[in-house]
Amino acid sequence: MERTARLTFDDQTIELPVIEGSEGELGVDITSLRARTGLIALDPGFVNTGASQSSITYVDGENGVLSYRGIPIDQLARHSNFVETCFLLIYGHLPNKQELDRFGARVTANAALHESFKHHFEGFPVDAPPMAMLSAMVNTLACFYPRVELSGGEKFDEEAAWLLSKTRTIAAYSYRRSMGYPFIYTDPRLSYAGDFLHMLFSQPLEEYIAPPEIVDALNLILMLHADHELGCSTTTVRIVGSSQANLFASCAAGICSLWGPVHGGATIAVIEMLEAIERGEMTIDQTLALARKKQNGFRLKGFGHRLYKQFDPRARILKEAAVKLLDRRGVGDPLFDVALQLEERALKDPYFIDHRLFPNADFYNGILMRAVGIPRNMFTVIFAIGRMPGWIAHWREQKAEPAVRIARPRQLYTGLQEMAYVPIEER
Repeated sequence: MERTARLTFDDQTIELPVIEGSEGELGVDITSLRARTGLIALDPGFVNTGASQSSITYVDGENGVLSYRGIPIDQLARHSNFVETCFLLIYGHLPNKQELDRFGARVTANAALHESFKHHFEGFPVDAPPMAMLSAMVNTLACFYPRVELSGGEKFDEEAAWLLSKTRTIAAYSYRRSMGYPFIYTDPRLSYAGDFLHMLFSQPLEEYIAPPEIVDALNLILMLHADHELGCSTTTVRIVGSSQANLFASCAAGICSLWGPVHGGATIAVIEMLEAIERGEMTIDQTLALARKKQNGFRLKGFGHRLYKQFDPRARILKEAAVKLLDRRGVGDPLFDVALQLEERALKDPYFIDHRLFPNADFYNGILMRAVGIPRNMFTVIFAIGRMPGWIAHWREQKAEPAVRIARPRQLYTGLQEMAYVPIEER
């Protein structure tokens, strides 16, 4: 039996279909709302708006659940790796050995950049933000590889592998450019994460081969960021893709969206807050007190999430990984000590308990990146590399829909009503 919702406006009542997802979540289909009533749904930030039906990622914020294609994130964190997770997200199933070998080989084979492409980095100032270079260069890929259809058709497998692989190389080169270092060529003998670290940190006469625990930690970070439903950047990719823009252009737009300080840049804000506490500029008590006063605009960085009303499962995994990596390497991080104390105090504070404010992925993400050796100006770039398979998966899923409609939200106009033009000499 089809379920419906009734909407009454003035003397008119209409019934709207209720759509049920595979996990029991419900949504009211308002596709015909304006045509039938003249009304639109006003929802700033799309907080209560479902923009698509998707089979890629499931988030249950009430219970702290995250899964990729139905597989819980903690299982993937224990047993999978980033390349396999990329295949899972993009193609919808875990690959068999032959599929994984073929996919991995394709990604490895496409890591190198066209030699002429590298000259474009010279046009950027040495202090240019790596995210700016990353977005520009990903978009530029379409110019250097015109034989790719850029349509999501028969060449999609090649497009996806190129984008996954070359984004990593562009990211490494962006950092090298910002530091004034020479570019380091890719090494196909290394893993995806290991090769990135090699390109990032090697010098011409001093090759950097990351220890296995460092490679594993970076691999984990990338996996945990691979997708998260319709976040701001993923929504951007879908909106740009709805215009039939190619995969490279759509994902370049996603990078720009991710760059924002309250999206991909939030990890940096957490580190800056922890540093302020560690330097003695404010105590943990003062920090928590400021967070309780909404009127001052201060927010406790790394706590709370629009979706999660429980502990973000990614935060637990990142915290455990940070403990493991720092212990294994026999080093400490004073910011990690501050983070642990801050978390302990906040989780006992009635205000944070009542408002269901728990650590999110950003809280321990920067701590683990610091342990890996990732420079701060590369934090958001790492996020972009990790999120790339999710963007590709969403672009492909939308492309496969029978009738993709270009994204075109409505608005409620609140400006002046009609007024006459006044010539400049009479103003």
